[in-house]
Amino acid sequence: MPHANKKSTPVAVDVPEMEGRYVDLDGYTVGFETYKADVDPAPFFRGLPDDRCQCPHWGVVLTGSITFQYADHTEVYAAGDAYYAPPGHTPVVTDGTEVVEFSPTEALNATMAVVGANLAAASGASA
Repeated sequence: MPHANKKSTPVAVDVPEMEGRYVDLDGYTVGFETYKADVDPAPFFRGLPDDRCQCPHWGVVLTGSITFQYADHTEVYAAGDAYYAPPGHTPVVTDGTEVVEFSPTEALNATMAVVGANLAAASGASA
């Protein structure tokens, strides 16, 4: 049976705001994310429907807290909480937060293609 843990999963993202380790397990991406600063990535979802993440996520907050903002409400999860974030959200994460998150790989890759393009455009604009 496929499995992963944080120590054996290679670092894929290491920026001042966060570290992310990701592995695909039979069509689902497991993400081990550690946030080193408060993060509100809402601008990077521009171009997706309603400018919001279209990938569902299931996760567990190990430390800190994560907030999901929807068009009509907000949900906040703290250490020890398991969560489900359906499509149509933008996350806000506090410094010191660690989560383990599960996402359908195909939907995550489609979302991250848009996020990546927006990050590249923002980097080019600030250079």
